[in-house]
Amino acid sequence: MFDLDLLFQKSELIPVIIQDAGTLQVLMLGFTNREALELTLQTKTAWFWSRSRQKLWNKGESSGNFLHVLEVKTDCDTDTLLYLCRPDGPTCHTGAVSCFFREIEI
Repeated sequence: MFDLDLLFQKSELIPVIIQDAGTLQVLMLGFTNREALELTLQTKTAWFWSRSRQKLWNKGESSGNFLHVLEVKTDCDTDTLLYLCRPDGPTCHTGAVSCFFREIEI
């Protein structure tokens, strides 16, 4: 069993990259704390800590577009998570499939 304490040694909040398990498209980036991660592992739906509202939220609780978590991975530094998910619908609050749809010219 993975020691969750390793994830929160540097910070109480860590980033979570959400990726579609089927297409591998990056859907969003959120932040989790220990409680949100534990809820994610228990419910198998993605929970986050909202930095703007300062509270826990379950993605899809108001829209119905839940993110069903199939796999959880950590990076080599154990300070970022990757959730491979099956989304119920669009992930972005704008209705877009992914939150990453605005391109910046280079």
